[in-house]
Amino acid sequence: MTAVKIVDQNNKEVGSRELNENIFGLEADNAFVHRVYSTLALAQRAGTHSTKTVGEVSGGGKKPFKQKGTGRARQGTTRAAQMRHGGTAHGPQPHGYETRINKKERRRAVALVLSDAIREDRLIVVDKFELEAVKTKAFLSVRDALAVQSGLFVLADNNTQVELSGRNIPHTKIVLDGQMNLHDMLKFDHLVMTADALTNIEKRLGGEG
Repeated sequence: MTAVKIVDQNNKEVGSRELNENIFGLEADNAFVHRVYSTLALAQRAGTHSTKTVGEVSGGGKKPFKQKGTGRARQGTTRAAQMRHGGTAHGPQPHGYETRINKKERRRAVALVLSDAIREDRLIVVDKFELEAVKTKAFLSVRDALAVQSGLFVLADNNTQVELSGRNIPHTKIVLDGQMNLHDMLKFDHLVMTADALTNIEKRLGGEG
């Protein structure tokens, strides 16, 4: 069984727990994670890039010069693609980038990243994360004790003191377990979560949540 130690905010071990092998014991599959990540990233693109075609460019109602006798190639409009200030031929047009990816694939990708985090000792589970007041220095003290310079902190419930204390710290992000996504998990070096958040994640990825 895969197990993880549980520490307090001072990084002192206070216990351990066994983890769901179907979530934290998967073999690495970087190609699958990359495919899911790329699909989700593409879905975020607005797809609003656009160029004007000949029919959309203003002007061009008058024929630039007579059809014959000038020695030049015949032209029907000053807004043709080859003319200065003309429209664009075959330019980009608005369209979506989203492709289908089902919930089972998203969950498996998250589980694969969690399994990698366990193998690489990048997952830190704390029994609780509490601060007495909104104070950045207090949050930094906890972060330093956990030896985390770049971390995604995952909470089970809203905690105003913790969330406000850490919101302006570089290389740090605080989310609820239901907000955790693949992009953030891959962006930060460490994944720090409370024991309750870990429980919720196991339920969700196990199909119970």
